[in-house]
Amino acid sequence: MSIQQSDVLYTAVATAENGRDGRVATDDGVLDVVVNPPKAMGGSGAGTNPEQLFAAGYSACFQGALGVVARQEKADISGSTVTAEVGIGKNDDGFGIIVKISATIPNVDADTARDLLEKAHQVCPYSKATRGNITVDLAV
Repeated sequence: MSIQQSDVLYTAVATAENGRDGRVATDDGVLDVVVNPPKAMGGSGAGTNPEQLFAAGYSACFQGALGVVARQEKADISGSTVTAEVGIGKNDDGFGIIVKISATIPNVDADTARDLLEKAHQVCPYSKATRGNITVDLAV
């Protein structure tokens, strides 16, 4: 379900210059980075790239959703980590991305970890935004 403008609690603002081979910065100056295509795509790899930025945001958001679910389920996820791998490649109409979310949750068994990941995937705003648009694989 979509939210309305009146429901927005925070809006992040970032501006890019020169696309994949330039710079991106937030309006508050907290993030200001050089972006370059990765070497695997013919670039210099000297800066970050949109896929790394998306992976960073998705992993942080998913970790937050995992925390929400863990509190509801009374599960101990202390010491857990979430890693997002964002791949980019050619598809029928240009380029597309694919994501793998993996988590290490040391204080629960594998079945509980898998259940927590599935539930976090249902509540994570990034997962909701990508659902039905890209492949997102979950791994414990």
